[in-house]
Amino acid sequence: MMEFDTNNTIIKICAQGMDCEGAGKPEEASRLFVQAWRKAASDTEKFISAHYVARHQKGVADKLRWDQIALAHAQKVTDKSVKAVYPSLYLNIAKCYEDLKDFDNARKNYQQAWSFVSHLSDDGHGKMIKSGITSGLERVKK
Repeated sequence: MMEFDTNNTIIKICAQGMDCEGAGKPEEASRLFVQAWRKAASDTEKFISAHYVARHQKGVADKLRWDQIALAHAQKVTDKSVKAVYPSLYLNIAKCYEDLKDFDNARKNYQQAWSFVSHLSDDGHGKMIKSGITSGLERVKK
């Protein structure tokens, strides 16, 4: 499981954004996530902030672009624990492709997500991601 430094400025800004999401303030959350992206310096900070920016995109193509940015930065992180976030990142990308009716790319990304499920925690979040991947694979199977 990947550990995040709760004293990191970018993590703090993203946490504030998540609080805004929970409070039903999506515009404020989106503003905070974009602020985090603009301030992000490391690949870890960039993949985290891009992941949250993606969640607030209005269109699927824009969400896909931000999810791909998040994945590209995650892939540059040398800490092997980052692999725990790959299933979620690939799941998000696969779902975008599925929504865009690009079932070949959706299938490839669901398969990529599945290839990293062994890195998921055996908790509610891990089970939710695994279930999402399984459901996605079922929807786009040939």
